[in-house]
Amino acid sequence: MTTPLTFAHIGDLHLTGAEAENTRDFAAIVAQLGEVDGLDFVFVPGDNADNGRPEQYALLRAGLDQLRLPIHVITGDHDMEGGGLDAFYAGLGGPRLPYAVDVQGVRCLFLDMCGPGTGGPDFRLGPDQVAWLAAELEGADGRDCVLFMHSYPADLKGDGEAARVADLVHRGPVRLVEMGHTHYNELANDGRTIYAAARSTGQIEEGPVGYAVAALDGGVVSWRFKELSRPWPFVLITAPADRRLAVDAGHAIGARVSLRALVVGPAERVEFRIDEGAWQAMAREDGARCYAAEIAWPAGARTIAVRATGRGAEDSDAIEPATDRNALPTSRGIGSDADALEAWPGRGLLGTQLGPNRNGRQW
Repeated sequence: MTTPLTFAHIGDLHLTGAEAENTRDFAAIVAQLGEVDGLDFVFVPGDNADNGRPEQYALLRAGLDQLRLPIHVITGDHDMEGGGLDAFYAGLGGPRLPYAVDVQGVRCLFLDMCGPGTGGPDFRLGPDQVAWLAAELEGADGRDCVLFMHSYPADLKGDGEAARVADLVHRGPVRLVEMGHTHYNELANDGRTIYAAARSTGQIEEGPVGYAVAALDGGVVSWRFKELSRPWPFVLITAPADRRLAVDAGHAIGARVSLRALVVGPAERVEFRIDEGAWQAMAREDGARCYAAEIAWPAGARTIAVRATGRGAEDSDAIEPATDRNALPTSRGIGSDADALEAWPGRGLLGTQLGPNRNGRQW
């Protein structure tokens, strides 16, 4: 029984003061995550303190101290606003970036895109960090890797860094790159790796506040945004791969499908159905993280949905499994948003790109 890697991703906080709306939203997210089990850690992708001030990091630290889960916080350009990262490290007391941890058999790599730069969006890793990343990927020993960085590799400004890091990721064992910076929800698939950015918590231009839940299940990436206002339970299908997130010929299904779904929060009943067929029960073995079912895949079928009902609330997730191993995505520009998916409301993707990278305000 393999346990997938699962984590919550809280988008760029941009904390300013104790009475600000985003500080209250952050506290509500922390409280909500504290109500449930089933996640390995919480990731915060940088731009934590809007001005990089000690009192703003104190707000972050106070919130994170309420979590029972492990926490991983990286740097963003706003964390460098004071000219360095002393306040970041002093205020949070976390390990120096870069660092790596193994979780559920997955190598998780956390990078600093900002400290080697001069401030602002002068994103750089520096030669030592690029060499560290290359060595980590080379030494992964067959393990899948997830990379956590503030923005796309294409945004790196160091000499040759953008192309070098994009190539390392594309050729290596990185299955998922988790990012902030964009301020909007975005998924990109370059045919080898999924890139995921979550909506900002502190500077929102599209949609309601919330956070993402991501999973890596036997090489399959799944990702979905949860609106803060929606009650538990929350459903995320972790296998098989949706056709839009498939990156390997082995992700294409055959006559039989092993269906798995993470259900976070209380659930008295979990069911699946194919297309508009009848709902059928799913079960979870003792000690297992996911509900599961072995199903026969009818010819011509298109979708699988899973729904969970608990304490008077209901949530569902749906995917379109990949069926043609010769029709997987190919890249239009590795390490960048050139491969961004179109709108996908079921995942929280609005397709508007309202934020600093593209069509939004210049914060």
